[in-house]
Amino acid sequence: MRKFVIEREIPEVGTFEREQLRAAAAKSNEALAQLAPDIQWQESYVAGDRTFCIYLAKDEDVIRKHAEISGFPANRIVEVKKMIDPTTAA
Repeated sequence: MRKFVIEREIPEVGTFEREQLRAAAAKSNEALAQLAPDIQWQESYVAGDRTFCIYLAKDEDVIRKHAEISGFPANRIVEVKKMIDPTTAA
């Protein structure tokens, strides 16, 4: 599977309380269950009015299908081609 970063514009998501985030995760998990094994959610970063989600997926189409089923937008989908971290400099 390929790795993707999905940018989702969700007004005020950065102010969501734990219960709101839990409900959003549950809704996403329901959509993922319908699309398995072609997609996996690794993690998401919540910042202001956006989330940046890391997914493993067969292709962009399955990510778009997840967005459609879950109701969460996929405003931008970018495939990760390489990764670097501090040890890359060594």
